[in-house]
Amino acid sequence: MSSPFEMSDDTPVYVISVAAQLSGMHPQTLRSYDRQGLVSPGRSAGQGRRYSLRDILLLREIQRLSQEEGVNLSGIKRILELEGQIEQYRALAAQLSAELGQVRTELESTRAVAARLAALLRARGTSTALVPVRARGNAAGPPAGGSEPPTDGPRQNLPAADAG
Repeated sequence: MSSPFEMSDDTPVYVISVAAQLSGMHPQTLRSYDRQGLVSPGRSAGQGRRYSLRDILLLREIQRLSQEEGVNLSGIKRILELEGQIEQYRALAAQLSAELGQVRTELESTRAVAARLAALLRARGTSTALVPVRARGNAAGPPAGGSEPPTDGPRQNLPAADAG
């Protein structure tokens, strides 16, 4: 269980003057970036901005893109949005990969059970040949008391029923 005093990179703790100093920017620049949606600091009870370590790193990246790469603020905003989407897609890909691994494990387990059942049937001398559920071209029609639903695909074959 986590303590209420534990902090993460996302914990908003730095007031704007400290965040400005840590990022190498003027506080007014940080306010401008907040208004433009480039960074979204947390808020204190009195609505003062509180920056996290992740916010500070983001501000440094904004400064690098602007000064070293010559990217304008609208371009930086788009880059940050796309990087956020990439992270979401990576997380989704990891989740889907984990689910696929689970399905593969379940499939292998099911195959192992089917192989064991087939071996048991062979050991008992019971036929393991597949037989159709219903014969094709049955002139007698559906069984009495019921109707046969139409099928659009190949007929299913199931293992022969055990007579003993």
